[in-house]
Amino acid sequence: MLSIVPTPTETTVEAQDLIEDCLASGEDLSAAYPKVSLLLKELIHDERWDELAAILPRLIMPSIDYTTAGSLYRVMSRLGKHRALGKRTVKIAILGSSTTHQLAQFLELHLFAAGVSCEIHEADYGVFRQEIWDPDSELYRFRPDVLVLATSRRDLGGLPSLAEDRGAVESRMRTELAEWTKLWKTAHDRLNCQIIQNNFESPPWRTLGNHEGRHPASASRYVTMMNLALQDEAPPHVTIHDVDHLAASRGRWRWSDERYYYHAKLSCSPENLVDYAHSLASLVLARVGVVKKCLVLDLDNTLWGGVIGDDGLGGIRLGQGDPDGEAFVAFQRYVKQLRERGVLLAVCSKNTDAVAREVFLKHPEMVLRLDDISCFVANWDDKATNIGRIADRLNIGVDSLVFVDDNPAERSIVRRLRPAVAVPELPLDPAGYIAALDQHRYFQALGLTAEDLKRADYYKADAERQAAESSSQDLAGFLASLAMTARIEPISAANLERTVQLINRSNQFNLTTRRYAAAEIQGIVADPTWVTRVVSLSDRFGDHGLISVLIARIDETALVIDTWLMSCRVLKRGVEGFLLNHVVVIARGLGLQAVRGEYLPTAKNGLVRDHYQSLGFSPIDTDDSGRSTWTLSLHEGWSPAPTHIKETPHDDHHHDSR
Repeated sequence: MLSIVPTPTETTVEAQDLIEDCLASGEDLSAAYPKVSLLLKELIHDERWDELAAILPRLIMPSIDYTTAGSLYRVMSRLGKHRALGKRTVKIAILGSSTTHQLAQFLELHLFAAGVSCEIHEADYGVFRQEIWDPDSELYRFRPDVLVLATSRRDLGGLPSLAEDRGAVESRMRTELAEWTKLWKTAHDRLNCQIIQNNFESPPWRTLGNHEGRHPASASRYVTMMNLALQDEAPPHVTIHDVDHLAASRGRWRWSDERYYYHAKLSCSPENLVDYAHSLASLVLARVGVVKKCLVLDLDNTLWGGVIGDDGLGGIRLGQGDPDGEAFVAFQRYVKQLRERGVLLAVCSKNTDAVAREVFLKHPEMVLRLDDISCFVANWDDKATNIGRIADRLNIGVDSLVFVDDNPAERSIVRRLRPAVAVPELPLDPAGYIAALDQHRYFQALGLTAEDLKRADYYKADAERQAAESSSQDLAGFLASLAMTARIEPISAANLERTVQLINRSNQFNLTTRRYAAAEIQGIVADPTWVTRVVSLSDRFGDHGLISVLIARIDETALVIDTWLMSCRVLKRGVEGFLLNHVVVIARGLGLQAVRGEYLPTAKNGLVRDHYQSLGFSPIDTDDSGRSTWTLSLHEGWSPAPTHIKETPHDDHHHDSR
């Protein structure tokens, strides 16, 4: 079914048409913005805040110019006085040695476009070290969820002299690195929050010319080595923001126009601030779990040139010897790499299914193959409907999808009927497809886990499981046939990254939807009053990886479950009862009398409304919001839940109390 879209008014239709016409023509949005701005002012004048909230995010893109971004920020500020700017709020502290006010505004703007509101604390210019060292500073009264260190190459303690040898340069670098790690540790110990720090952009000038890269004391080489050292030394609670890549991709001279630093203490030129803020916002969004999971691809003129139904297998443009054909191959390679790092791929094409699949099966220049596609939908239904089917089959929200199609009419229809789906514009030339997709940072990566590398395979194996389930006579027989094994262990350094990823991405099977950064989880693990467990599951079809997280605290005579979540890929496998059996053993080992749980309703977790009741818990209380609390007595003849899962041993004594 199509998502419900509010009935548009004449003004919103006109605004949407203007935006779509501008995008379809390949123009920068700034060309149409003066006229769009008049419509936005009309909505503000008439106090039509809901319509304004629906249109405004559509205008906020990483490619908008500085002036347009400033105008949109002012419109957003007006909107914020009359309604909430996002379903989720994050507290961000920005500390830097440059002017950060406009960076903070544009960061707030990009977060708003993604449905997240923020509260920002800015330190005074140039005192970021003092803010961290002083335990009574405003930073610690603010208590941010995310601390941003907006540093630049000017914050290095000093560049080496060309007379210094390799040993002296390495000693200087170790001293410099030690200062930054001390700052990280101090902030983490006092705030227990996630830290995002810029690396250092190489200067655009090269006093040694082409020899710059070889001399051990050259400025460019020193900055490069420092950036690598920062990445290597950063603990899980520190994310290094690659500003050096931003400067290189935008052009180093254009990035750091020295006039703006000398006159306004800006770390980069104003026109680069919008993309700088977008890059930073993508890291914040990834940390709070607002991420895209699946790339939905059209076929004709998107993965190859031409129309397979008309041109035939030998007539489409794909492969060496043709400029467009080579560009399509390059785009497929880029998409293949996304798949390899864990992004799901789906096909949504107006085509005959067998004809569309033939290219994947038989064309020698195809980089993508059917094994790479988690969901393949090729028919003659409208794409907005098919996109809904893809989300249902993959058991993910439509807001997790990115739709790529060369046809501007199809893009426009999906934007209007599926507003939660991200739909980037593509240029006419396929050579620009990679840049058009990559600039949006939809699939921002903060790390790469073993589960990420296997995720697409997990979904493919799920299809085989579903086929086996449909052929089984009963659920118990099907579960027994899976030959499931599970490993239960505490959260540790080895599984921390995947645990945090699951905590911040899981929405449906999530009893409380509390989000935690790596720094917070590390604090919980170190606290003896907390118990943590993660579950990894395998069956005869393959490995599911780490699929469930449970975090609980000891409260007098009860073990109180703070967080319980699970990947929806393993629903109805009996993992819930299996994990509860384990938790009861822990609670009894600690001499506790009960296990208590809580359900906090959200727009997406209605699936687990009756979770505790189904496991034999008794209700304690339910309020008007639907929040409920439950208890399971350990002294009233409790018996373990039946399970078809066999537990595999864990070397770290997985039955200990912690």
